[in-house]
Amino acid sequence: MAPTLSTAQFGDPAQVTEFVVNKGNGVKGLSETGIKALPDQYIQPFEERLINKFVNETDEAIPVIDMSNPDESRVAEAICDAAEKWGFFQVINHGVPLEVLDNVKAATHRFFNLPVEEKSKFTKENSLSTNVRFGTSFSPRAEKALEWKDYLSLFFVSEAEATQFWPDVCRNEALEYMNKSKKMVRKLLEYLGKNLNVKELDETKESLFMGSIRVNLNYYPICPNPDLTVGVGRHSDVSALTILLQDQIGGLHVRSLASGNWVHVPPVPGSFVINIGDAMQIMSNGRYKSVEHRVLANGSNNRISVPIFVNPKPESVIGPLPEVTANGEEPIYRNVVYSDYVRYFFKKAHDGKKTVDFAKI
Repeated sequence: MAPTLSTAQFGDPAQVTEFVVNKGNGVKGLSETGIKALPDQYIQPFEERLINKFVNETDEAIPVIDMSNPDESRVAEAICDAAEKWGFFQVINHGVPLEVLDNVKAATHRFFNLPVEEKSKFTKENSLSTNVRFGTSFSPRAEKALEWKDYLSLFFVSEAEATQFWPDVCRNEALEYMNKSKKMVRKLLEYLGKNLNVKELDETKESLFMGSIRVNLNYYPICPNPDLTVGVGRHSDVSALTILLQDQIGGLHVRSLASGNWVHVPPVPGSFVINIGDAMQIMSNGRYKSVEHRVLANGSNNRISVPIFVNPKPESVIGPLPEVTANGEEPIYRNVVYSDYVRYFFKKAHDGKKTVDFAKI
């Protein structure tokens, strides 16, 4: 049964928050009431809405890299070049079976189609594990304007922990997606590392580059006034590397370092969108760029995406790698405990690239 809420109630922000956040209906529940107008707290500031109008007027495109190219040095070079010039690229023929991708997309729809009382078992208040979180927007308590997105966040600790606490309807698919992507992730990190004079991904480097992993299932329901809000506001990721699986709807936009234009990342069947996160920008001393991106809301389709955030271990200290500064290059970032950096990020609303300044010298 679709949730019921009279239009009059939507005029009251407290009741919208109660319905969306506290009762666990999410924006999916809001969308399914058939509302014709966006509640006020989703209306973004003017300058953010302005961006919505100018996002497709450029012929720039992020690189698409074929990882099956037998000339591995060419692949590595293309990846490192994209990491420096764009901070974003897509990979095809990456070795992750396509059915694994289809399965995790289907599992995402299954989770979000559960009755509200089932999904609510995983809200901050109800979840039996701090590593499993069903929520909405980004940081509802810190934001002036909310984002039109629901998510399930799964922080991986161990297979046993996942078996115990991750939702049944998507657990196996999310784990398989994470596990089957590891080889590709290692490959990407080896390429990026070699280019920074990191000879091999030994244990120390492994815990810095891929010491912890989080999988998110994101759901962006149909929005009554998509031009007034955003699916996700401007931000860069705090990860070392983000691996994104998107469906065929599209909506992800990336800010071009060359022109400042917003460039759409078109869905390429069977591909991953890869982007550099702040942790990697800091460790590479600014050589690799974590770039601002945002997701538009959509007036005609429900969209899903499934990112894997590949992060340092929470207790890792991140700073410019000794391999990078060995040649006398001046460090532009200080050393920070990774969990402090992440906490700082989540304490505020999405605000473009401001988080990385936290680590600037």
